[in-house]
Amino acid sequence: MSVETTQETYSLEEILASFKESHRLILWNDEINTFDHVIYCLMHHLQYSEAEAERIAWKVHTEGKCPVLEGSYTEVEIYRKILKAEGLTVSVE
Repeated sequence: MSVETTQETYSLEEILASFKESHRLILWNDEINTFDHVIYCLMHHLQYSEAEAERIAWKVHTEGKCPVLEGSYTEVEIYRKILKAEGLTVSVE
């Protein structure tokens, strides 16, 4: 059995940003994911209701991005990795 891992690198700006009190997880629009998949991920991983997840999906579609979580860097980074693994385009601010 083998395990594949990917190594992520961080810039100095990203490392310094991790010391801020509060961070936001941003969901970005892309041409890959369907509305259904985005809604599913928001409901399954972030416990949004179906109506809330649909509203966020439309906002991302029309405005290009939407914050979906705010918290400590560690918490936000965990969810960034989870949503990225699902194929969503996300970043931390």
